[in-house]
Amino acid sequence: MAKEKYNVAVMGATGAVGNCMLRILEERNFPVGNLRLLASARSVSKKLPFKGKEYPVEELREDSFKGIEIVLSSAGSDRSKVFVPAAVKAGAVVIDNTSCFRMDPQVPLIVPEVNPHMIKKHKGIIANPNCSTIQMVVALAPIHKVATIRRIVVSTYQSVSGAGQSKINELCSQTKAWMSGETIEIKQFPYQIAFNLIPQIDVFLDNGYTKEEMKMVNETRKILNDNSIQINATCVRVPVFYAHSESVTIETEKKLTPQEVRDILNTAPGVTVRDNPTVQQYPMPYDAGGKDDVFVGRIREDESVPSGISLWIVSDNLRKGAALNAIQIAEELIK
Repeated sequence: MAKEKYNVAVMGATGAVGNCMLRILEERNFPVGNLRLLASARSVSKKLPFKGKEYPVEELREDSFKGIEIVLSSAGSDRSKVFVPAAVKAGAVVIDNTSCFRMDPQVPLIVPEVNPHMIKKHKGIIANPNCSTIQMVVALAPIHKVATIRRIVVSTYQSVSGAGQSKINELCSQTKAWMSGETIEIKQFPYQIAFNLIPQIDVFLDNGYTKEEMKMVNETRKILNDNSIQINATCVRVPVFYAHSESVTIETEKKLTPQEVRDILNTAPGVTVRDNPTVQQYPMPYDAGGKDDVFVGRIREDESVPSGISLWIVSDNLRKGAALNAIQIAEELIK
């Protein structure tokens, strides 16, 4: 039963996603009663603003969840393994933004525009999907319902904010160094990221794909509840601060025209179509950053196959790709 207020804890509150969670909780006027901000011991001296007040950051411990009803977690997989079960044991429902529980068959993997009905199946943990997966399925799920997608080929162009605040700082410092003619220092990425592309996100697996690429494969199938979809992903880190972009080509069972796809997406929740080549209108990270929707453009027929459509999909990875999606799950949870 819905209540007026809920006691909320944010795990990883001082990180890029944690900060975004606090902003969105405030923007959407989520019914927060008591708020607890949790992070590592080195952040304990910090205070973070929320609704005109300063809240102290507390050390994340297994006993941090007494009286907490909803936990928004972005503290990293290693910490989630330890602290998420502790939060559930204390009586909280955890919406976890890490990869730790996503493929657990007992844990629903939720994108509210796509499969909100699965939330009620939770047993204390609800998983938030990977950022690149979220924006893709928001755009593709409405098409899948109409025409049944059989194959997806996706190449991602992922901003540095998807890797955390330290990676944002590195792109900034490297850009400044390049502009000043100074030596570029490489600390956070395996190679220089400023003015470069790195075709590796996360570790390589035995099949030659990276862990990030296989997340897109496995999570998409789970969210769409269709293991028959064939998916090929290539994930690339690009020197953009905020918002991920994706080049996606799909093959469908039922042939669709580009205009039919536009019509489907124009009525899809959480999607904005920006697609007018005659005036060079298409989505870009530049104008998707700071916005909640998934933007879709460059919708065209794939002329190399009998029933294919190509799309360009852009979304703010910290908002819809992480913090916003988690809070939308929480909103559905308390309805």
